[in-house]
Amino acid sequence: MRSPPPAPCGKSSKAPASGSPRSGPEAVEQTLRLLDAGEAALVAEFGSTVDPAINDRVLALDAALRADPPEGVRETVPTYRSLMIHYDPLVLSREALAGRVMALADGANASRAAPTLWTLPCCYAETSDGEPCGEDVAAIAALTGLSPERVAALHAGATYRVYMYGFAPGFAYLGGLPKALAVPRRAKPRPPHPANALLVGGGLAAVGTVPMPTGWYVIARTPARLYAPERDETFPVAAGDRIRFEPVDAVTYAALERRAAAGEVVARRESFAEEATP
Repeated sequence: MRSPPPAPCGKSSKAPASGSPRSGPEAVEQTLRLLDAGEAALVAEFGSTVDPAINDRVLALDAALRADPPEGVRETVPTYRSLMIHYDPLVLSREALAGRVMALADGANASRAAPTLWTLPCCYAETSDGEPCGEDVAAIAALTGLSPERVAALHAGATYRVYMYGFAPGFAYLGGLPKALAVPRRAKPRPPHPANALLVGGGLAAVGTVPMPTGWYVIARTPARLYAPERDETFPVAAGDRIRFEPVDAVTYAALERRAAAGEVVARRESFAEEATP
């Protein structure tokens, strides 16, 4: 499971900076810090905020390491603003890994392969069995002053960026939520949400694949499974991909849910045009 790294500790190193202040990806590159997370993990930190440019640098470094991994690297874990690199210190020294990371970060850029755009079907009302899909739509409407119909329309009308997975298996953190839906998270967690719930809270959107108590609000459900350990594509949607939600009726939802249970990835995928990034 890909999850956010623990708070780094120990020594750190910082990419050298020279000349006048820069903007864009170069400015992001100047902030690179390397921090130890225990004796077998190194964190490459590119910034301190949730920002697409910072996340692009994280994913570019991740792609570069995956394309030509040094012997001893066990796993990489991309997050909003950093990349955790797990390694075997008996095979690869910290100094050698740090040098490789700095060299790759200096040459890597955001010109990765185009991300995939996923269109996920979703239900905001009820399933054919009468189960509510958007259990908290009324609460969101009350908090925002919008009608339930407008809440659903705004959520379905946005394009979301998958920043990272974390917290629970397949829990995808999404950016791009319309500001009108930026409700605070609950002070007290609600009872467990259903599997494959679409969530909002704290200015972000998310997909919660496994039931659990949460401080987020359930705005809809999708029959698509972003996490399916029995499937060859355990995590079909990657960090950096984009997601759009397409409302479907109860009958269509039930049919898609049956297909998903049989192992099908019930979502459309296509190449995403970067110029359309929200």
